[in-house]
Amino acid sequence: MTLRYNALLIAGLSVLTCKTWAVVDVNMEDRVDVSLKGQAEISCIYTLMEPAKMIVWFTKSPGRDQSRRRIYYYDNQSEIIDEGSEYAGRINFTHSHEPQNARGSALLIIDNVQLSDQKEYMCTVHDVSTDSGEGHTRLQIFNSPSLPVIEGIHMGISVTAEEPSKVAHCKVDDGYPRPNITWYKDRFPLQQSDNEVKISESETTKANGLFTVESDLYIKAQRTDKDAFFYCEVKYFVPGGVRMTESKEINIIVHYPTTEVTMYVNPPDRHIKEGDTVEIRCEGNGNPQPVFTFTHKGEELSADNEMLLLENVERSDSGTFVCQSYDFDAGIDTEDSINITVHYLDQIVVTPEETVLNQGEDLALTCNALSSLPTLTAWYKDGTRLVERHVLELHNASYATAGLYKCEVTVPSLPELQQQKSVQISVQGKPKIIEEIAVGPVNKADRSFNLTCYAEGYPFPTITWTLSDQRTGLPVPVPEAENQKTDTGILSMISVRAMSELTAKCSAANELGTEDVSRKIEAFAHVTTTTTQATSTKGGGSGVVIAVIIICLLLIAILGSVLYFLYKKGKLPCGRSGKQDFTKEKASKDDIVMEMKSGKSEEAVLLQGVNGDKKSPTE
Repeated sequence: MTLRYNALLIAGLSVLTCKTWAVVDVNMEDRVDVSLKGQAEISCIYTLMEPAKMIVWFTKSPGRDQSRRRIYYYDNQSEIIDEGSEYAGRINFTHSHEPQNARGSALLIIDNVQLSDQKEYMCTVHDVSTDSGEGHTRLQIFNSPSLPVIEGIHMGISVTAEEPSKVAHCKVDDGYPRPNITWYKDRFPLQQSDNEVKISESETTKANGLFTVESDLYIKAQRTDKDAFFYCEVKYFVPGGVRMTESKEINIIVHYPTTEVTMYVNPPDRHIKEGDTVEIRCEGNGNPQPVFTFTHKGEELSADNEMLLLENVERSDSGTFVCQSYDFDAGIDTEDSINITVHYLDQIVVTPEETVLNQGEDLALTCNALSSLPTLTAWYKDGTRLVERHVLELHNASYATAGLYKCEVTVPSLPELQQQKSVQISVQGKPKIIEEIAVGPVNKADRSFNLTCYAEGYPFPTITWTLSDQRTGLPVPVPEAENQKTDTGILSMISVRAMSELTAKCSAANELGTEDVSRKIEAFAHVTTTTTQATSTKGGGSGVVIAVIIICLLLIAILGSVLYFLYKKGKLPCGRSGKQDFTKEKASKDDIVMEMKSGKSEEAVLLQGVNGDKKSPTE
C-alpha cells in the first residue's frame, strides 16, 4: 500500500494545501518463510534519487488487534530500536543506497525466530521532501515434526465383527504448521467410507505453540487382511515446499473361522515301518486354530491339539485316521482323514533246518518271510552270494557242501527292513584228514613248535595224537591238544619239543570209520659244550646231552688206563730221543676231542688235561 500526503506549515499558520504528491516506490515480498529458531531476513527495496530521510519498521499482530507497533526508527540524526518490544536483542537493521541506480534498501534481520514472530511487517520510507512509501510482508514460521509413531492392536480383530474395528494408532509431534496424516494399506491410501473404513483424528496445541496430531484407523477386516501391511504417512510444510515421511509397516492379526482342515504326516512321502515314530498333524484354514479331535477305528486318541504322535507303531496301527474341528465362535464343524500303512517284515522261516545229508544226496532249502512290500531273497555261504531266490538247491552232497548257510531277505523300497537266518548243513561220512600233519615255525625261546591236523567228517571226529622216538621206537609223552570245531570238521594242534627224531601220528575217528596220517619229525636241538668243567645246556636238563657227556668221560678213562698199561710194560719209549709227546698238538694245550653224531643232531665234548699242562715221560 502506498500513502500520499503533504502538510505545509506557513508562517505559523496551519494551512492544508492540496498539491500533486510525489510517490516513493517500496517493494517487499508477500511472504518470508523461515524455520523455527532460524534467522529471518526481511528486505525493503525503495526507489529514490537520494538516500531516504527516514525509515520506520512496524509490526501488526494478527487477530482483532490491528494496531501497529514500531520496532525501529532511523533518520539522518538518530537510530532507535524499541527496547520494550519482544525483539530486543534479536534484531538488527542495515540500509544502503545506490545513487547510480536511484535505489536503496533496508534489511531487517531477526535471530532465533520464535513462533510469536509470525506476523505482518511494514517498512515506511520518507524522502527529503516529505514524500513517503510503505511496503508490507508476512513472516511464516515452519517446524518439521518428529517421525510418526505407529502402534498396532495386538489382540487381533475378527472378520465377524459388525462394525469397523480399530487397527492401529499413529502419532506425530512438534509440527508447525499442523501436519496431516494419511493411512495406507499395501501402498494404497485409505479414504473414510461408510461401514468399511473409519479414521478418527485429534490435534493438540502445546504450550510452545507446536502441534501434536493423532489418528486412529478402523476397518472392517477381511480374511485377506492377514497378509496386508498398514502404515501412516505424514505431510508437513517446510520453507519453500512440502515434505513427507512414513512410519514403519505393521501387520495385523485377523481372526477368521476355520472352514476346512487338512491332515498330513510329518515328514511326508516316506514309508512307515514297525517301530517308527509317526507324527500326524491337522491344520485348519482359520485363525486361531480350532480345537481338534483325532479318532482311529472309531476310538478317540490322545493328542496335543493339532499334533498326534504315534510311538513304536505296529501293523495294527495301519488304517484311516480322522481329524475333526469345531469353531465355537462361528459354529462351523469340519473334518479330514488320512490313511497310513505300517510296513513290516516277519522273521524268516527256513525249511528244513539243521539237516544232515549222506554223501551224494540232494537237498532243497526254502527261505520265506512275510512282508507288506516286495522282497528280495539271497543265499550266502562264507560271505559269498550263491543265488538270489527263495530256494537253494544242493546236489551230490560232499564234505565241501557242509557248512553254515545264511538266508537274507530285504525290502528294496525300504532298506531298513531286513531279516537274516542261518542253517547248518552237515554231510555224514567217515573222517577224512585233509593234507598231512603241518609243522609250525620253531619258537626260539624254548625251541618248541606246533603240529596241526585237520579232519572232516560227521559226526564230528575225535582226533588223537601219538609220538614215538624213531631210533628206540619208544613212545614219547604227548602234550594236551587244543581242538577247534569248524563247519565241516575238527582242527587239532599240539606243541612239542623234538630233541631227537620223532614220528608223529594223527588219528581221526567217528562211528563211521577212522583215518590216520603220520609224519617223521627231525630233531631241532643242536648243543655244543666246550669246558674244563662239567657244563650243560640250559633249557630244562636234556637227557640226550647228559648221556653223551657220560659216555665221553668213560671212553677217556679207558684210554688213560690203556696208555698207563703200555707205559708199565715198556711198550712206550722213555728216552729223550725216542720220546713221544702226547701233550703237543697244534693247539696251545693238550686236548682230547671226541665227536658223536646221530641223524641230523650233533653233539661234541672237548676235554683237557687235569692240570692243563704237559706231563713228564716218567709220569
